[in-house]
Amino acid sequence: MSDLQYMSAIEMAAAIREKSLSSAEALEGLLARIGERDGPLNIVVTLDEERARADAEAADEETARGESRGPLHGVPMTIKDSFCTKGVRTTSGAPELSDHIAENDAVPVARLRGAGAVIFAKTNLPIYAGDVQSYNEVFGTSNNPWNVEYAVGGSSGGSGAALAAGFTPLELGSDIGGSIRNPAHCNGVMGHKSSFRLVPALGQIPGPPGTLTQADIAVAGPMARTVDDLELGLDVMAGPDDWEGVGYKLDLPTARGKALSDFKVAAWIDDDFCPLASEVSTLLNRAVDEVERAGAAVDRHARPDFEFAYANGVFSQLIGAAMCGGYSLKDIEKLAADIESGNTITGAENAVLRHRAWLSANERRLQMRRKWFEFFKSYDVVLMPVSPTTAIPHDHSEPQWGRKIKIDGAERDYGEQIRWMGLTGVSYLPATVVPVGVTRAGLPVGIQIAGPYLEDRTTLAVARGLADRMGGFQPPPGF
Repeated sequence: MSDLQYMSAIEMAAAIREKSLSSAEALEGLLARIGERDGPLNIVVTLDEERARADAEAADEETARGESRGPLHGVPMTIKDSFCTKGVRTTSGAPELSDHIAENDAVPVARLRGAGAVIFAKTNLPIYAGDVQSYNEVFGTSNNPWNVEYAVGGSSGGSGAALAAGFTPLELGSDIGGSIRNPAHCNGVMGHKSSFRLVPALGQIPGPPGTLTQADIAVAGPMARTVDDLELGLDVMAGPDDWEGVGYKLDLPTARGKALSDFKVAAWIDDDFCPLASEVSTLLNRAVDEVERAGAAVDRHARPDFEFAYANGVFSQLIGAAMCGGYSLKDIEKLAADIESGNTITGAENAVLRHRAWLSANERRLQMRRKWFEFFKSYDVVLMPVSPTTAIPHDHSEPQWGRKIKIDGAERDYGEQIRWMGLTGVSYLPATVVPVGVTRAGLPVGIQIAGPYLEDRTTLAVARGLADRMGGFQPPPGF
């Protein structure tokens, strides 16, 4: 696509480098697009126009001198509002942080700037990045470009929707329970949940601004409309932080193959523990068929040596413990004691685990990681659903985890939306999401491609091949 709003980051960087497009022109074009189209969507929550214009002008001056800051030189982009951006309001959707101005860039933000990106806006999310819908008291509700009656997903919902609407060529998301993968799926774009700690997430809220702890399971990663942009974003942001960089350097292995025919693929599409909507199942199985037609060796029955329900139990314990920073001790005690609270997925009861109980859950996680390690000696990737359903209609009822979703007419627990993502996330695996079709109701469906720990390039390679065969990103109707 040659139109500015749907240029890839790589295409835009090349046009700026070749001087057929200036950084200033790209920025003004995207700002105009947001001004024209964001009203009914409510995706972009903070603009940093003055600084961005100065940065774009500086980038153009450097281009004129034959200089470049890096592979994203002059490329304007937006950032999820949980990541601190120096001198810019960063709220994580929390009323108590509605006027918070970040003192420093989060590490991945700084790396994007260092590669030449011009950061010009922040995108919406749920409060403290803690939901699979993106709404909060500070900025309100974001609406899906495919159908405004539906959620954009979460927690990087504004990120996914901004890409779908043509507001940015690249985004920075985060993922603890699927917060990159779910919005990519819901908005028909692409996202990469990186291997745990591959991309330092220091500078994200939560925890409170200035916190040095990086939560268990949580990662930062790129979101985009092409797999090549995902890989570029990962290359820019990955690597040890300042402390670890003293003694370590990153050397990711190359992908296990190039063409789809090079790969041994497991397909874990159906499971009684979390059944799929029939249309979602149909589209995912078609994608598996396409991988097989491309010449890949596909096994539809291969599974690691543990049960889905077992993995979900471990995930529930560990994510509950990891996310307990969002509660006061008084809140935790109340929620843990209140069986009727409905808060059984994020695990308020798990936020008060004894340390020995957490250690036991962590050991079970390590045992699963070993079983995944053995599994990936026989298979290169595993194809899985992202969620049992498409984007859901807006539902802000409380308690959050007491909500219900409907799948083929049946009422199911709200938290089932994250089960398939927890299956891979709890074991620190990389996973790439690409769109594979649209339902009769006009809502997109993505597939999750998970692979061995630190073999992110392998999941990206399979994603690239599948996206090429399935058509990749398509703009929502009317966009």
